[in-house]
Amino acid sequence: MTSTLPIADQRMVGRAALRLLAADRRSVLAIVTLNSLAALAGLGAPWLLGRIVDTVTRGGGQVDRLALAVLGCAVAQTLLTRAALAIAYRFGERTAYRIREGFLRRALGLPAAVVERVPAGDLAARGTTDIDAVANTLRDILPGMAVGAVQIVFIVSAVVVLHPLLGVVGVAGLSGIWFVTQWYLRRARKAYLAEGAANSVLADDLAATTAGARTIEAFNLRERRLAAGHAAIAETRRTRLGTLALRSVFFPLVETSYAVPGVLVLLLGGLLYIDDRVSLGTVVAAVLYMRQLVGPLDGILIWIEQLQSSSASFARVEGLAAIPAAPPAVTDPPRDERIEVSGVRYAYDPGHDVLHDVDLTIRPGERLAIVGLSGAGKSTLGMLIAGVDRPTAGTVTVGGVPIADLPPDELRRQVVLVTQEHHVFRESLRDNLIVAAPDDVLRAALKTVGADWADDLDRDLAQRPLDGAQAQQVALARVVLADPHTVVLDEATALLDPTAARTAERALAAVLHERTVIAIAHRLQTAHDADRVAVMDDGRIIELGTHDDLVAADGPYAALWHSWHDGV
Repeated sequence: MTSTLPIADQRMVGRAALRLLAADRRSVLAIVTLNSLAALAGLGAPWLLGRIVDTVTRGGGQVDRLALAVLGCAVAQTLLTRAALAIAYRFGERTAYRIREGFLRRALGLPAAVVERVPAGDLAARGTTDIDAVANTLRDILPGMAVGAVQIVFIVSAVVVLHPLLGVVGVAGLSGIWFVTQWYLRRARKAYLAEGAANSVLADDLAATTAGARTIEAFNLRERRLAAGHAAIAETRRTRLGTLALRSVFFPLVETSYAVPGVLVLLLGGLLYIDDRVSLGTVVAAVLYMRQLVGPLDGILIWIEQLQSSSASFARVEGLAAIPAAPPAVTDPPRDERIEVSGVRYAYDPGHDVLHDVDLTIRPGERLAIVGLSGAGKSTLGMLIAGVDRPTAGTVTVGGVPIADLPPDELRRQVVLVTQEHHVFRESLRDNLIVAAPDDVLRAALKTVGADWADDLDRDLAQRPLDGAQAQQVALARVVLADPHTVVLDEATALLDPTAARTAERALAAVLHERTVIAIAHRLQTAHDADRVAVMDDGRIIELGTHDDLVAADGPYAALWHSWHDGV
């Protein structure tokens, strides 16, 4: 399993963009229609000015009507463009909402194993900075690009219709812009993806430093964390300078290229006018059309640069869709509460198994302790039993059904995992208990786990945060309220002092009477009270039996027990 979230390729981004357009096709059609009408209105002014020039050069009469027509074209273009932009902005906001909603839905649907392995800063950066970049593009850039693109098509067509030769020369003059843009586009995507990745690393580094502030102070790690922060900032600066270097080449070249079509048309038109092959008004109209191209071209080329940045951001946002979907949930409920682990192998990275052919049967109502040295595979096995992830090989079933294939609501009625890592929401204590129940039930659950301090269920935990022991008691109270038939406790009482931990474990054992409890712990007192003990080493179960039998066997468990008991 990769430790980074994937990046969507250009094809996936393109399909996602088409889906967004299709979701609001009426607005898209209205935008295109109004922009087309605005572009047509804009074509009238240069042609009418050419007529005015021809009329004046021929010694003609009044041009008031033609001047009023020019004004009318300008007013019509302004009103139509304004209406198109108003629709386009609303379209952009609705589409940005769809992107945010889709990202949130995908993020919440990610397997817990994926979320645990990817850097938190990467997911946070995609859900904030990247989505904001895409939203700004949809709101500010795409409407302008739509207007500019339609204007360019109509202006070039008008020049060709006005005089084909002048039109061909004008279009040929645009070729320099084409080549410069292609040069830029070939390099921009990679550069902006690198910048986005650097932003994610910086966000993750800052989050880790903030979360570990007390540890940093306690162990005097400030210099090390500063060095890591400076390295992340330096990489962010390097990637941003890389995109800046591309812009420093792109913009000056295209700015220079803007003048080429107009100059070519003016030179050729002048020669044709001298030969009396074209009227002065036609030359003036053609040059004005070429000058009209500068506005939309300038806007589009600036927006192309911004679009590369937002396209890279969109690829990062859509990358969540590239994560393989979980297999369809099974529909048949487990036939009983027996948990079977058969021939299980598991690898975080392909080819590097951390569990090796593990076989274990957990009987309903049994209290099983899993012990072993750090890195033996205890927590990984607990994660598979809880259905957080699925084994690389073999099966983990409850009642004959693969645990990881159960629907989430059904899974949590079967097995709940409680680890030493827990989350307290910035809400009231009542809301943090998650389960909707009468206050007396909530207080009874808190009392069961020894949370005598929890007398006020409306306590705002954002204003009055809990300490580590209190937060773990809340996590244990959630288990009591969820009432599953099997609970996996992975060092769940690690942050409690020995007296409080012992009290909580006894209370939890009483509440979970006739339920299965799988306790993963370094405190071997837990193993002493268990029905059976599974001893793990190097990803294998090397001993399995009761505490007394294993101590009598004088094997690895006995050595652990004597070492722990003598040190207490």
